[in-house]
Amino acid sequence: MNQPGGAAFAMAMRSMRRDDTLKSAHIRPGTAKRMMRFAAPYKRTLAWFLILIVFDSLIGVANPLLYRAIINNGIIDKNAHLIVVLAIVVALLALGDAVLSIFERYASAKVGEGLIYDMRSKVFAHIQEMPVAFFTRTQTGALISRLNNDVLGAQSAFTNTLSSVVSNLLTVVLVLGAMFFLSWQITLASLVIVPLFILPAKWVGRKLSAITRESYNLNASMTNTMTERFNVAGAVLVKLFGRPEHELGNFQSRAARVRDIGITQAMYSRFFFVALILTASIATAIVYGWGGVLAVKGELTVGTLVALTAYLGRLYGPLTSLSNIQVDIMTALVSFDRVFEVLDLEPMIKQNEEAIELPDVEASIDFDHVDFTYPSAKEVSLASLESVAVLDSKVPQQVLFDVSFRVEPGEMVALVGPSGAGKTTLSSLIPRLYDVTGGAIRINGVDIREATLASLNKMVGVVTQDAHLFHDTIRANLLYAKPDATEEEMYEALSGAQILDLVESLEDGLDTVVGDRGYRLSGGEKQRIAIARLLLKAPKIVVLDEATAHLDSESELQVQEALRQALKGRSSIVIAHRLSTIREASKIVVLEKGHVVQVGTHDQLLQQGGLYAELYAIQFASQSSETDSTITNYQAPIDGDSATPSQVVGAIDHSS
Repeated sequence: MNQPGGAAFAMAMRSMRRDDTLKSAHIRPGTAKRMMRFAAPYKRTLAWFLILIVFDSLIGVANPLLYRAIINNGIIDKNAHLIVVLAIVVALLALGDAVLSIFERYASAKVGEGLIYDMRSKVFAHIQEMPVAFFTRTQTGALISRLNNDVLGAQSAFTNTLSSVVSNLLTVVLVLGAMFFLSWQITLASLVIVPLFILPAKWVGRKLSAITRESYNLNASMTNTMTERFNVAGAVLVKLFGRPEHELGNFQSRAARVRDIGITQAMYSRFFFVALILTASIATAIVYGWGGVLAVKGELTVGTLVALTAYLGRLYGPLTSLSNIQVDIMTALVSFDRVFEVLDLEPMIKQNEEAIELPDVEASIDFDHVDFTYPSAKEVSLASLESVAVLDSKVPQQVLFDVSFRVEPGEMVALVGPSGAGKTTLSSLIPRLYDVTGGAIRINGVDIREATLASLNKMVGVVTQDAHLFHDTIRANLLYAKPDATEEEMYEALSGAQILDLVESLEDGLDTVVGDRGYRLSGGEKQRIAIARLLLKAPKIVVLDEATAHLDSESELQVQEALRQALKGRSSIVIAHRLSTIREASKIVVLEKGHVVQVGTHDQLLQQGGLYAELYAIQFASQSSETDSTITNYQAPIDGDSATPSQVVGAIDHSS
C-alpha cells in the first residue's frame, strides 16, 4: 500500500486549518495588483522557483513509469542490462530531485524572507511616522500582530500558497494524465471513491478552522495578558491589590481551553490522516483487485498495475489541498490587505518637500493665534487596531483657543493653570507631536511646519514627568540622544545632571542595565538620567512637563539643580509645579480652558489678581516658608471655596 507523502499530508492539513470564513472576507479593490508590485523585485527568482516546481513535479510523475518499464521490459523480458540502466536513471532522478529541492528551498527562502524584510521594514517605518494620537488609540499587541502574523501570512502567498497551488495542480494533472494513459477504466474506478473522502475532509476542515481561529484568539489574549502583567507597572499593580490568584485563574481558564483545543486538533488531524490512508488503501485495493484480474487475463501488464498503484499515493493529498485553494488564496489576500490597511493610513505629521533647515542658534518661540483640536479616531486610527467593531465617531472638541505669546531667546516661560487647561497639549505642539489646527508656532520666525523634522528634533528637547528609559544600559540610553558622543561628553552630561557620582559608584558604571522603563532606578535617578540625555543632545529649546511633579523632597532638589544646568542659556517652556520654578520664570502664561487669561511676572500677576492669584493661594503658597511668613494674616479657603484676588493681594500687602 502506498501511503500519501508526508509533504502532501502536511500541505493538506495546513489548508484544512485555514479560517473558512475568509471565503466571504471583503478585500479592497487593487489588493492583488499591489501584492504583485510588492513581489516585483523578486520576479526573476519567482520565475526560477516555478520552473523548479515544474521539474520537480515531472520527476515525481516519471518514476512510476520507470518502475513499469523495469518490470515489463526488464524483469519479465529478463533484460538485466535494461534493469541496471533504468535503475541508474531512477537513482539519478532521485539525486536530481534532491538537488532541485535544495534550490527550490533556496528560492523560496530568498523570496519569502526578502518579502518579510521588505514588508516589516516598510510597516515599521510607516508606524514610526504616525502621530502620537495613533499610539494613544491603538493596541500595542495589534500593531505587533501586523508586523508578525500578517506579514508572515502575506509572504506565504509567494512561498507556501504559490508553490502549493502550482505543485498540486501540476501533480494532479500529470498523475491523472498518466493514469488515464495507462488505463482509463481503472483510473475512473479509483476516482469514484474520492467524494467519499473529500466530503468528510471538508467537514473536518470546517471544524479545524473554527477551533484554530479560537486558538489564535485565545493565544493572542494570553499574550496581551502576559505583556500587561509581566511589565513592572502591571506586576506592581497586581501585588498592591493582592490579585495573583485572580490573575492565575483567568490565565488558567484560557490556557485550559487552548489545551483542550490542542487535543481536539490532534484527534481531527488523526481522523483526517486515517481517512486519507483508508481512501488510498481502498483505491489501491480496487486497482490491485481489478488490475490483478486484468493482468491474469493478459489485458494489463504487471508493470502498469504497479505504476497505477504508485500514482494513487501521489493523488489524494494534492486533491485535498486543491479543494481548499480558495481559502488559501483568500488567507494570503487578507494578510496583504491588513498590511496595506496600515500602510494606507496617512501620517498627520509630514515634512514638506520644500522644508528648510532651522539654524542651530539661540531661538525665539512665537505662538501666533494658535488653535488646536485633537484629531478624530478616523483620522489617526483603524478599528482593527483598536479591537473594536466601529471607530469612535464622536467629534473632538477644541482644546486651545487663540493662544498667543512669545518666548525670547534664552528666556524661561512658565505655563500655569488648573488641570485640563491645555498646558501639556500646548507643550506637545512645539516638537510637532501634533500640528496646530489654526494659527502657527514659529521658531526664529519660521513656521515649524515648514521646517525639516530633523532640524526641529535637533532644536527641541523635552523632559516629561515620567521620563522613559529603554531596557538597556545607561550608556545606550545616553547615546540615543547623540550616537557619536564620547565617554568624556557622557560624563560631562551626567555631571551636569547631578548623577555622575551615582553612576561611578555602580559596579558596571555606564554599562549598568536600567531595567524595563528604567524601573531599576529611583524616580529622581531616572529623571536625572533623562536630563543627562537632554544635556547630551544640547537643544536650543527645552520643554519641561512637570519634571519634578512626583519626586520626594531630596530627589526634587537634585533634579531641580540638574534642570538649572539644562535650562542655562536655553529658551524654555516649563509647565510649573513648584513655586521656585515659577519665580525663576521671566514670564508666566496662565491658561484656563484652553485660553490665555493672564501673562506677566509672578509679582505682576499677584498684583493683578485673577486666576493666578487664586492658584497661588491654593497650590503654591504653602511651598515656601518665606511666602508663608508674609501671608500669616491670610486665611485659607474653607469647603473648597477659592480665594479671591483681593484676599491674596490684601494678605501680602498687610504683611509688608
